[in-house]
Amino acid sequence: MDAMNIGEAAKASGVSSKMIRHYESIGLIDAARRTDAGYRVYAQRDVRVLQFIHRARMLGFSLEQIRELLALWQDKARASSDVRALAHSHVADLERKIAEMEAMKRTLARLAASCHGDARPDCPILDDLAAG
Repeated sequence: MDAMNIGEAAKASGVSSKMIRHYESIGLIDAARRTDAGYRVYAQRDVRVLQFIHRARMLGFSLEQIRELLALWQDKARASSDVRALAHSHVADLERKIAEMEAMKRTLARLAASCHGDARPDCPILDDLAAG
């Protein structure tokens, strides 16, 4: 099947119809061809781009990073070092976020452990949150 509607493209790519329309509205993907009745029509090439975006999102890349990755993917004269640099930058971002989340987990676990969890109204968790 070469030409497909948005529902078929969504199913084939793993990207919801709503997100396909969003990606089109922000210029991440090209505007779809339209039928005379105004329905969007997608080709297999469009589905491959959507699959690329879906996979990049699953790896946690931001929309701006995906925009850069798409440009690099479509540029056959690109240097792989550019792609690698972007990937390394994303790994560093993920490591920073993981460290922040581990710190949040430790803090919350400490607060939860200090809470009596009984019928008394005093609660170290709420006290800490209120302290700002």
